[in-house]
Amino acid sequence: MFLGVDGGGTKTAFCLVTDEGRVAARLDAPTLYYLGKRDGIALVVRALRDGVAEVCRVAGIAPADIAYAFVALPAYGEVSADIAALDATPAEALGHHRYACGNDMVAGWAGSLGAVDGINVVSGTGSICYGEHAGRRVRVGGWGELFGDEGSGHWIGLRGLQLFSQMSDGRRPPGPLLDMMRAHFPLTSDLDAVAITMGEWKGDRRRVAALSTVVAEAADRGDEQARAILDEAAAELVAHVDTARRSLAYAEGEPVVVSHSGGVFSSPTVREEFVRLLTRAHPDYDFREPLYPPVVGAALYAARLAGTPLSEAALARLGEPPAATA
Repeated sequence: MFLGVDGGGTKTAFCLVTDEGRVAARLDAPTLYYLGKRDGIALVVRALRDGVAEVCRVAGIAPADIAYAFVALPAYGEVSADIAALDATPAEALGHHRYACGNDMVAGWAGSLGAVDGINVVSGTGSICYGEHAGRRVRVGGWGELFGDEGSGHWIGLRGLQLFSQMSDGRRPPGPLLDMMRAHFPLTSDLDAVAITMGEWKGDRRRVAALSTVVAEAADRGDEQARAILDEAAAELVAHVDTARRSLAYAEGEPVVVSHSGGVFSSPTVREEFVRLLTRAHPDYDFREPLYPPVVGAALYAARLAGTPLSEAALARLGEPPAATA
């Protein structure tokens, strides 16, 4: 039995997968995102302890029965001083040391590609790219919204706000985005957007990222300026992938499997432009739709780290996991 844990900013997913390719239990639990929280690392310890106990109860096993676990943690590796403490957090919950910790980008990669060599780019609230090839590993992006996260929901939402302000001033010709932003907030005066985003929201990155859907809808309604934002986002994400390919030292003519995860790709405009630009960037790219969600990917990566990756038959049997069981 392999345990996958996919930590996120709003929730943590747990999943137990058998070596035959069956989901024994899956559940969602509170977030273990610890940065800026008063109890810090203790929050991670508590969330893992409670989540592991519950998912094992649902599956009818003990933590000792888990052959290996992979715990994907948001922000892992981004604060060097915290790595050792984070690496120690699953021990209490599992009662053994048959586990590894890593950044949640690894779970996205493993889920999208079935934990085989290739590259996955994530575009949700933020953006990041991760790939593995012939024993090499590479991370590209994920520098945060202040000076990174190109092509992410926050990046799109911020540029949508900029375009809205320019349309409101008359610096840009008005398009559908102008009235759609006014309705979304809603606004009595366009300048109220400042009070809302900076005052009420306090620049909250997730609320800004949610505006990416308004930009996408405006593009669907024929707003060419909004469409340009989405096209640029796709180009930035392709640049992530292309950088990862070069760093992973793929040989010319060697297929480079690429997939994606994250809510921004739910926009057909972004996805189609991403695939178009990816195909133009290099002939060896082999684009594929994601196979499994990140939490299942974390379990598959646990099996790989244990030296017993699931067989092709088991992966085929795994298919789409069932709905949460607790």
